[in-house]
Amino acid sequence: MSSSKIETDFLVVGSGVAGLRAAIELSRAGRVLMLTKGHPLESNSMYAQGGVAVALSEEDDVGSHLTDTLKAGHGLCRREAVRVLVEEGPERIQELIAWGAKFDKIGKRFAFTREAAHSRSRILRARGDATGNEMVRALMTYAARQPRIQRLDRRFTVDLAVVDGRCCGAVVLNEMTGERTVLPASAVVLSTGGAGQVYARTTNPGNATGDGMAMALRAGALLMDMEFVQFHPTSLYLPSSPPFLLSEAIRGEGGQLRNIKGELFMHRYHPDGALAPRDVVSRAIWSEMAATRARHVYLDVTHLGAAFVKRRFPTIYATCLRYDIDMTEEWIPVSPSAHYMMGGVWTDVQGATTLPGLCAAGEVACSGVHGANRLASNSLLEGLVFGMRAAQSAVAHAGRFPGPVRLPHLEELEQGRPTDFDDPEKLRSSLRRLMWGKVGLVRSGDSLISASAQLVRWMRLLTKPFASRAALEVKNMVQVARCITDAALWRENSVGAHYRSDFPEANRPGWRQHSQLLFTDGQASESAAKERALVLSPPAPVRGRPGKKKAGRS
Repeated sequence: MSSSKIETDFLVVGSGVAGLRAAIELSRAGRVLMLTKGHPLESNSMYAQGGVAVALSEEDDVGSHLTDTLKAGHGLCRREAVRVLVEEGPERIQELIAWGAKFDKIGKRFAFTREAAHSRSRILRARGDATGNEMVRALMTYAARQPRIQRLDRRFTVDLAVVDGRCCGAVVLNEMTGERTVLPASAVVLSTGGAGQVYARTTNPGNATGDGMAMALRAGALLMDMEFVQFHPTSLYLPSSPPFLLSEAIRGEGGQLRNIKGELFMHRYHPDGALAPRDVVSRAIWSEMAATRARHVYLDVTHLGAAFVKRRFPTIYATCLRYDIDMTEEWIPVSPSAHYMMGGVWTDVQGATTLPGLCAAGEVACSGVHGANRLASNSLLEGLVFGMRAAQSAVAHAGRFPGPVRLPHLEELEQGRPTDFDDPEKLRSSLRRLMWGKVGLVRSGDSLISASAQLVRWMRLLTKPFASRAALEVKNMVQVARCITDAALWRENSVGAHYRSDFPEANRPGWRQHSQLLFTDGQASESAAKERALVLSPPAPVRGRPGKKKAGRS
């Protein structure tokens, strides 16, 4: 199907849980086109193992789920957004079950389990450790039955099209032919996922390059809380393997952490031991690795019994075996890896961004649900709840601007003829090493200043439009990396997933403020400066974006 011949009312960029749920909702109001970079099954949602947190059991309630989420977020959650998540979550899960999702049961009752920082057993799982896969399967099957939803795979969204301060479509690259097309729409929903690939060690798939965050920033939308990058405590550590995720649920079922000497150590860092919040566990592992001069610690499940481990974690068991590790008989070498972005494109609780016509949901968005540290297994629920809300917001926006959308020609939207970039993979590798070494689990003013200076130099190399997906991804990665770095330099305290060795205290003056980032014409307004906002100058003018905005407190 040629994208140049498609007419649609709504664009959805991304095809994970949030994008699929948005598309289903949008189809009730008009024609929907889903754009997927690469293969549609290469989303972060597909790799979500542990489960989905929802207050559905008789022993649970939404009040407890809300309290646990706020506590994990270290005082920086937006309470209204958390309330929406926990109150609407049960209905979204019941809806998904009605659409064919099959969650694990014990007898006739759902098999709820517990994960770190949850006060109740509220984690629903599917096929042991394939929850995200099952949720995407059910949503895809249901979406495929909706005649007003079309999907184009292997389409890289290059930039958002903004006319008169309103998002009206997107510039899209056909990865197979190299053709670039302008696709108009009454509204756009971003659901492009996270940016884990900016780090050398990450549990994210290769396409998690922060594209949605970068293109929203270039279009004039506000980004928030970009310093908060969650590092998952336990990913497989082997020199010959990628950092495969070992689910939080393993520790929820009784798995223990041991240092290189074989000693249990988590009790020295938190009263909940191995079930402490993720940020605490990750830094504890980091400290043990430093103290023992090791590159990893061990995750021990040998005491849980072989039959239970194989039944409960079939995917993880099979993957470890591929790397010659029998987790029923030997300890698994693990270390932290970049896992989830709490920050992203700012949205209100309806999923609307600061750019009219643009909505966002899922990991690309920052609704305020996660605060400084995401509660385990809240992300899939967030995708369902706010995917639906973002779609409703997009429909409401389209209703305020009836009539056909008219966009300038491609040549007017792009700044010059796209060119090739020499060896983007080399720059990508250098960027990932820089971020891991200087903007990782433990940060300092000196490391962040050094990283920011290098990122600015790289940005100067990436001012031109590029023809290939590889070069476009690197451009996005550098821009998102700079946002993370500058936001981390701005936050002079340690809270949640953000730890500054030179500012280890949490409650320093102004710590409840949120970092906010904008592209402007290069000059920060006096009001923005007073609010301690970060105003980034784009390396080159961006046509069609809104004028200069003020950044205030959230």
